[in-house]
Amino acid sequence: MFDIDHWKEIFSSLKKNKWRTFFTAFGVFWGIFMLIIMVGSGKGLQNGVMTGMGDFATNSMFVWSQSTTKAYKGYKEGRRFSFDNEDTRVLKNEIKDIQYLAPRVRGYSDGSNSQNVVRGLEAGNFNIFGDAPVWNKIDPVQMLQGRFINEIDVKKKRKVAIIGEQVKKVLFKKDENPLGEYVRIQGVYFQVVGVFKPLNDNINFGGDKNQSLFVPYTTLQQVYNYGNTVHWFAVTAQPDTPVKAIEDEVLGILAKRHSVHPEDKEAFGYFNLGEQFAQISGLFSGIDLLIWIVGTGTLLAGVIGISNIMLVIVKERTQEIGVQRALGATPRKIISQVVTESVVLTTFAGYAGLVIGVGILEIINYALTSQGAESNSFRNPEISFSIAVTALIILIISGMMAGIIPAKKAIRIKPIDALRDE
Repeated sequence: MFDIDHWKEIFSSLKKNKWRTFFTAFGVFWGIFMLIIMVGSGKGLQNGVMTGMGDFATNSMFVWSQSTTKAYKGYKEGRRFSFDNEDTRVLKNEIKDIQYLAPRVRGYSDGSNSQNVVRGLEAGNFNIFGDAPVWNKIDPVQMLQGRFINEIDVKKKRKVAIIGEQVKKVLFKKDENPLGEYVRIQGVYFQVVGVFKPLNDNINFGGDKNQSLFVPYTTLQQVYNYGNTVHWFAVTAQPDTPVKAIEDEVLGILAKRHSVHPEDKEAFGYFNLGEQFAQISGLFSGIDLLIWIVGTGTLLAGVIGISNIMLVIVKERTQEIGVQRALGATPRKIISQVVTESVVLTTFAGYAGLVIGVGILEIINYALTSQGAESNSFRNPEISFSIAVTALIILIISGMMAGIIPAKKAIRIKPIDALRDE
């Protein structure tokens, strides 16, 4: 540890060059400050997107049938075909890497804005979906009242429905309990057994979930005379298997079962959420890398400034260093002095930037939360503890680097020349 006189000499040199020291230290402050702000903002963007996806099973794909584009087995091109309940059984049995397989049937719509759901004098135009209980594992919703569809509902083809929060607002009075009440869906009465709200806002596969009603898919097949028709499947792969790995198997089995040419990829519409999620994750990884490159470059400019001011301080303390060398101070001791001074100056300026940067992020987060301005594009900008520790480590290393060149210059000073220096 250096004595008090030594530190007085250091601060005296800094005070003598106060403006140069201030602007140099500000460079380090600004580098860390901008790094913290950019990292926090990048995290805010990521939080917004990921929060909007809710608990959606991202390792999923969706597939539906379209018109064929190739003739095959006596069938002409342009043929329409539909999936069925047997496809559900075959896919489950033949592809072991499937974790969840959910059939979905879409309620009939004539494309108009006609009101398809009625209760008393109230009516609305809503999305009608026939689902299996497993759908709630792929695209989960939060149950506000009652329950979701269960296996008994599907097996017995019960006329039960769970309704979105917006559907409740349209069909029921504010304080009215919808559970046990009946709604008429295109002429058929269904009993309300649950009210839900979506857990994600970014993914609305088939329509706005908040304005939807879910009923057992077997019931919808019967009510609309669909037979055993399934309009599309949602497929989730096992946690250790990317959904891309089973995509070809799923399409291959469906093509074989419905006599579709093996190379007729246009006969199926499909959306691979796993690939989209991987692209989003890769995008944010790239943003993070760019932020660190820019932030570190800005910090490096400040470090160079610190190195320059330390060269000035070493020059002004030539006599002091010469006396220390004459009295037996080793080169290691001189180097440790200069490097320590550089680290202290860098850490002080950088820590101030770190604290103020985190403080500003907290203020922004508080403002967004209190004003209800959080969105699916920006939410909860934050800095993790590991990032803060990393920033401090960068500061210390930067301070050491800034002091190396001045320290080497200091040990090259000969005692006799230093004593003659004015």
